[in-house]
Amino acid sequence: MTPEFIAIVAVGVAVVGLGVTILQIMLKRFEQVDRRFEQVDARFERLDTRMAGLEQRVARLEGVLDGLRESLFARASG
Repeated sequence: MTPEFIAIVAVGVAVVGLGVTILQIMLKRFEQVDRRFEQVDARFERLDTRMAGLEQRVARLEGVLDGLRESLFARASG
């Protein structure tokens, strides 16, 4: 084997090693990002649940206000 061939193989091994290392680092980062998205998704689900509760409460208040308005105008006109 010539020194040039050994140098080429050594550079190839170094490039592959660097590529594998970078790939491992990227996979770890993607796992972290995925966990963050799961947390954000859970927070949105909780927010959606809270909003649904608020919608029900606002609808109930609107019903009460409509009833009050009708009773007030019924008294004023009658």
